[in-house]
Amino acid sequence: MFPQALHYSIADAVNRFVDWLVLHYGDAFREVSDHLLQLVAGIEGLLRLCPWWLLLALVGGLAWHASRSWRRAAVLVGLLFLIGVVGLWDKLLQTCALVLVATLLSVLIGVPIGILLARKPLARRLLMPLLDVMQTLPSFVYLIPVLMLFGLGKVPAIFATLVYALPPLIRLTELGIRQVDVSVTEAAACLGANRWQSLRHVQLPLALPTIMAGLNQTVMMALSMVVVASMIGARGLGEDVLTGIQTLNVGLGVEAGLAIVALAVVIDRITQGYGDPAQRDGRIR
Repeated sequence: MFPQALHYSIADAVNRFVDWLVLHYGDAFREVSDHLLQLVAGIEGLLRLCPWWLLLALVGGLAWHASRSWRRAAVLVGLLFLIGVVGLWDKLLQTCALVLVATLLSVLIGVPIGILLARKPLARRLLMPLLDVMQTLPSFVYLIPVLMLFGLGKVPAIFATLVYALPPLIRLTELGIRQVDVSVTEAAACLGANRWQSLRHVQLPLALPTIMAGLNQTVMMALSMVVVASMIGARGLGEDVLTGIQTLNVGLGVEAGLAIVALAVVIDRITQGYGDPAQRDGRIR
């Protein structure tokens, strides 16, 4: 048995810190929660306003624009059509709204941080271990304080998804910027471009395939969190998977699980198409 005298627990310290956050910043957290709920509700309402056939047409057009392949676009539209056929169209829209908000926040946070890490070696050394912790820490561990700060519902699900899905975008943004040939940026500087112009017109376009790969991984990891999100009150396709587990309804769980897979395939192929310039130009079919 491990010696009792050497035992030390950080549980009380963590609990006191969370209590302090709730006491002093509870109103701020509530305001953030309200804004996020409005954003999710707005996106979900916009999706519901569109007829199902119009949404399928928009996805088909986006898939064709990404891949320049009518066959691939037709397959992806067919996958979404099958989700509607099995009666999960409404749950699909709820999941899409949740994933879109989490992805939007990931881009707004992850891309600037990735650029910072590429330019500041000290920041990279300090933040990379934190990204390792974010990717390896079990999601249920950080769900506990998030639930205390924001309660049950879609907002804690978004933050839990954000913590889990953000690191790949930061890492690959940093990698893409850092791998841009130094001679190219030096040539831009010789032509009179400042650091912002060089970043906007040279580094980001050249790093775009790598950044899009990071976005692809972020969306995939966000989708993988939909079942966990359903456990804390977020509705969507994950809710049916959870219901299938709780009631031993294998058919319901399989249908919802396959719908999540189909949605993941659609998003994966579209983001891959935009991340591959050769494919988008039509040189790869």
